[in-house]
Amino acid sequence: MRELQVLIAFGGYVALLLWGVHMVQTGVQRAFGKALGLWMSRAMGSSPRAFGTGLLITAAIQSSTATGLMITGFALDGLVPLVPGLAAMLGANVGTTLIVQALSFDPTALAPGLVLVGVWMFRHYEPGRARDLGRTLIGLGLLLLALHQLVTLFEPLQNAPLLGSALQALAGAPVIALAVSAALTWASHSSVAVVVLIMSLAHHDLVSPELAYTLVLGANLGTAINPVLEGGGDGNPASRRVPMGNLGTRVAGCLLGMALLPWAGTVMAALGDASHGVANFHLLFNLVVAGCFMPALRPYARLLQRLLPLRVDPHDPARPQYLDESAREVPAVALGQAAREALRLTDLLRESLQLTGQALLREDPRAASQARYLNGAISQLDRSVTTYLATQDQESLSAEDEQYMKSILAFSMNIAYAADVSGMGLLGHAGKLHKKHWTLDAEQRAELAETLERLQRNLRQAAALFVSGDRATARALAFEKEHFRTLESRASERHLERIKTGRLDVAEVGAFYLEILRDAGGVNACLVNAAAYPVLDRHGELRPNRLRESE
Repeated sequence: MRELQVLIAFGGYVALLLWGVHMVQTGVQRAFGKALGLWMSRAMGSSPRAFGTGLLITAAIQSSTATGLMITGFALDGLVPLVPGLAAMLGANVGTTLIVQALSFDPTALAPGLVLVGVWMFRHYEPGRARDLGRTLIGLGLLLLALHQLVTLFEPLQNAPLLGSALQALAGAPVIALAVSAALTWASHSSVAVVVLIMSLAHHDLVSPELAYTLVLGANLGTAINPVLEGGGDGNPASRRVPMGNLGTRVAGCLLGMALLPWAGTVMAALGDASHGVANFHLLFNLVVAGCFMPALRPYARLLQRLLPLRVDPHDPARPQYLDESAREVPAVALGQAAREALRLTDLLRESLQLTGQALLREDPRAASQARYLNGAISQLDRSVTTYLATQDQESLSAEDEQYMKSILAFSMNIAYAADVSGMGLLGHAGKLHKKHWTLDAEQRAELAETLERLQRNLRQAAALFVSGDRATARALAFEKEHFRTLESRASERHLERIKTGRLDVAEVGAFYLEILRDAGGVNACLVNAAAYPVLDRHGELRPNRLRESE
């Protein structure tokens, strides 16, 4: 019974550790995600700068997977050359070691204060950067508390026969130990959490230094697997060059590390105690791999280009049609091209919403699949527009050009966000309708069809408004939010009346229908944010908080 309690406690603290890391990552990404992407795209001109950029961004968001996916997207769009992209990934791998170094000094005493300040910020501020930073502080505090509890939990386990036998078996099979650590890191999506766990084991002498370093090598290998599996899912081999290149450096580094393990203990012992030795080995491994591969990145990139050739589909909707690199010399032309590309997003979203309507009203799974594909293309195209504008020479832009560029970015971002809301909300509801075998009644179907048609009309109005900037049209589009609120309110009243009359058989479907209308209103709010509010803002008219109001 005691062993079961300890096992449950161990699993709970590991889960808390992973959740803390997740909160830190998502908090920073929500607070600075767009700014980080813009900064990264501007700072990828040379290999040394790309290395430093990857290091700093990964140290901030604590996710080499997220950094790798950003770099992969930039490289695939042709906005980041392959060599700087690979250099940025080497920097990202070094960046993940910095938080481990900080945690090796046991800053547990800061945990209660971090959680206190984080909760206050999260509860005190409206949705925005300050609230997201509060989330980050809460995650960091939970991470430290979980680490402290794991260290405490391991103390009575030093003489546990079952744990000792398992670790002894891994010590006698270093290849299996490396594979187990890699699998755990891949499953948890966090090399930081796994390395911190290894530090706790080493602190209580539950693992030998050689086994600890083998597990660290596995963690470094496992963290390179996620970008390979999560990025480049478009069937184009070129989209896998950066993640596969990063995995190749990890594999080569692990082979070298395994060969040098017998001598690693002596070197690490001179640099600190057992837990610090794990953190130092983690840092030293990534520095050595970066030092070995940085001079060889150009031939390595040529090899990857040969093994993973570029396949261009001329009919791919995510492929930019107007982002001409030669137009950068004339800012007005470049901005015009970016605006044309941003307007393409409305065409794709219009088609996606049509397919979404078929998925909802006709329960057509093929239409749902096509809509998801278009939503993914919208996301990629938005990223291309953003990076194209971010890499524009800012010094050559006039004040008017800068304002126009901001309006293009806002329009593109909000149209892409509308596609996200439609994909996660409306298409998710379509799948649930099909799975649960639910059927909307005639009144709901007619109302939903009218609502989707109104979204299409508002989308056309948003596209026209982006071009014309007409204030009257902007006010009319902004007022559409009130229509969707009224629509949802009427549906709520009908739903309550049905429950009062005893029609409980339709209560579940009625509540589900309200969720559909709420997400349709979210899509509409994005359209208003994309085109109406920027126009009203330029003319000094009051408006609510833009993007967050739709969340």
